[in-house]
Formats: sequence, structure tokens, C-alpha cells
Amino acid sequence: MSPVRRCSRTACGRPAVATLTYVYADSTAVLGPLATYAEPHCYDLCAEHSERLTAPRGWEVVRLSDGSAPAHPSGDDLEALANAVREAARPPERGPEGGERGPRSADPVEVARRGHLRVLRSPDS
Repeated sequence: MSPVRRCSRTACGRPAVATLTYVYADSTAVLGPLATYAEPHCYDLCAEHSERLTAPRGWEVVRLSDGSAPAHPSGDDLEALANAVREAARPPERGPEGGERGPRSADPVEVARRGHLRVLRSPDS
């Protein structure tokens, strides 16, 4: 017997990379990383079949990542990073006396700080 587990799909001999399990009570198909050992009610799928997996109408597919694949940043992540860099590079505003201006009335108020994180409260509340 081969130590490499194969895809459970008929006529597919590719190595398995993911395990598919069904939760019938919730009408959910759960596709996650390859299980450590073969279960009788689970299906091992190759990369191609796991990517193309669809569920019946009314069912939900939950795809769990194993954390080993690098996460790709989304466009929103990149835009937020660019805005943070622009904000950090902006020189501080100067008041009429040449000193820095205090917080404007519409700015949030810092309530607490823990490491690099800040808790802000809206000035309206």
C-alpha cells in the first residue's frame, strides 16, 4: 500500500492535499487541510478537485486554511498601509504661534494606550 493518500474522486490518482467533511445538520461542506489519518466518512481531494469544489443548492462551503500558505494582501490592506505611511510622513501642523496645534474639536480623544495600540473615544460621546 502506498504511503501517499490519493484523491477520493473516481479515476483521479493525484495525491490528496485537502479533506472534505459534511455537516448534514447544518447543510455545510467543510474543506480543510489534509487530515492526519484517513477517516471513513471524509473524502481526500487533490488540489484541482478541492479548488473546483461546489456544494448543492442551499448548502454552504467552508474553506479552512492550514496557515502554511502565505496570505495575499487585498487591495484594501495595501491602501490602508499606504494611507498610514502618508500620515506618518506628513509634517505636524503648526499653529499661529509657531508651535504645534492641539487636537481639533472633531478629532477622536485618546483614552488609553497599550504598546502600539491606542483606544480612541469620539469627542461626540
